Amino acid sequence: MLKIVNKAWSKSQIYNLLESKVNEFNQTSFIELDPISVPHLFTKKEDIEIAGFFAASFAWGQRTTIINKSKELMNLMDMQPHDFIINHSDKDLKTLLKFKHRTFNNDDLLFFIQSLKNIYNTGGLEKAFNTKKTTKEAIDNFRTTFFKTEHLKRSEKHVSSPTQGSAAKRLNMFLRWMVRKDENGVDFGIWKNIKAAELMCPLDVHSGNVARKLGLLNSQANNWKSVEELTNNLKRFDKSDPVKYDFALFGLGVNDKEKLWKI
Repeated sequence: MLKIVNKAWSKSQIYNLLESKVNEFNQTSFIELDPISVPHLFTKKEDIEIAGFFAASFAWGQRTTIINKSKELMNLMDMQPHDFIINHSDKDLKTLLKFKHRTFNNDDLLFFIQSLKNIYNTGGLEKAFNTKKTTKEAIDNFRTTFFKTEHLKRSEKHVSSPTQGSAAKRLNMFLRWMVRKDENGVDFGIWKNIKAAELMCPLDVHSGNVARKLGLLNSQANNWKSVEELTNNLKRFDKSDPVKYDFALFGLGVNDKEKLWKI
């Protein structure tokens, strides 16, 4: 149940705040400063998917670093990530050995390349997430498929599992990019096997703090149960597209932090 922390705020006032922030931050002018700018460098569906998947996978830490490292990797793939994934040679892979982003090292990258090659040879990323059940099951279905390729145990930490309790923020963000579609042109909406109504809201420290301030999240943990609680509360405002409010929660948490704590 939605519990409003600030008693002076009604449900309609919270709705109006969220809607106004969605309108403010769901704009093409914000693409440049967000990791979603990386898949926006491409027009081919598979390139968008792969660039988006890596950008989302790298999405922890400073946004500038995330964007720069993602672009670095795309350049190492000659700005043709799908062609590189499918047709690379052993010599091509040697160019990737110098790549590293925080705890994501070249062993992880070489595994990601091989796993993605297998996935694209058997139907592609969209198919790997395919499920007729919940988004949680879609993510776990993908994770099972992804780790069928031989890999080091350490690489598993880079693809979160809701079944193991993770909020899976990066995968939920990636799914938002691929599935949501509106006239604003930020999210791509190129996947049809998952509906926007089925998406789960990306949850991290920033969005979690905002959600608690607004009474949209009671749990103090940032785990999958909290993702479900938050998304269910957001559905009270828009059942067909609850994850559009990710723009508002993130924007309030990162861009309007000072304003938030005056609410």
